[in-house]
Amino acid sequence: MQHFDKIYARASTRKGGDTVLEALLAPMREKINLTKLNDADVLAEMTACIFRAGFVWRVITAKWPGFEKAFHEFDVMRCAMMSDEEIEELSRNTDIVRHGTKIASVRANALYILDIRAQYGSYGRFMEQWPESDFIGLWAHMKQHGTRLGGQTGRYCLRFLGYDSPILSRDVVAALIGAGVVDKDPTSKKDLLATQAAFNAWREQSGRSAREISRLLALSVG
Repeated sequence: MQHFDKIYARASTRKGGDTVLEALLAPMREKINLTKLNDADVLAEMTACIFRAGFVWRVITAKWPGFEKAFHEFDVMRCAMMSDEEIEELSRNTDIVRHGTKIASVRANALYILDIRAQYGSYGRFMEQWPESDFIGLWAHMKQHGTRLGGQTGRYCLRFLGYDSPILSRDVVAALIGAGVVDKDPTSKKDLLATQAAFNAWREQSGRSAREISRLLALSVG
């Protein structure tokens, strides 16, 4: 596995020097207090990521006011209590994207958030206590206990909420392969563990967050 310094040097060369590279990394350095997240904001982000998956993101953005109205401003209790009839009615609502299983996922994920709230007080507090050295464990938790939150959907959701999670984009995967971490897109448990170990090592070597490292990997090849 390559040392972080080699990855950084390659990214710096590709982007025109350390100054330019650091400017590109600057937005990734903000530390968010996850305990201050409102559960409604968490459910909204889960929903946005689910509906954007496999769809044109700007369409979801344009329709977002309709989503907020349809799902009661993402009040978790109200969404958890939606009836089958209400979900069926929403599948005909032209103010949102009419995708039945994605619409139903809002209720399911509201129930998921309520389960977490009962144990930790809020979903944000739950994320705050999850070790950053085990982001793949949180990915697995969201996939197992949430609905339609596996793969890149869950990773984008965590990133947008402020948890220090990498995004395994095409460029990041290419960089992981080039660094000798994996030999293909890491989907197996073995490859995911290798990816986690690599990020943990690079964090120790650099003092940087997983978000910065993920961005650097992408910039080193793309």
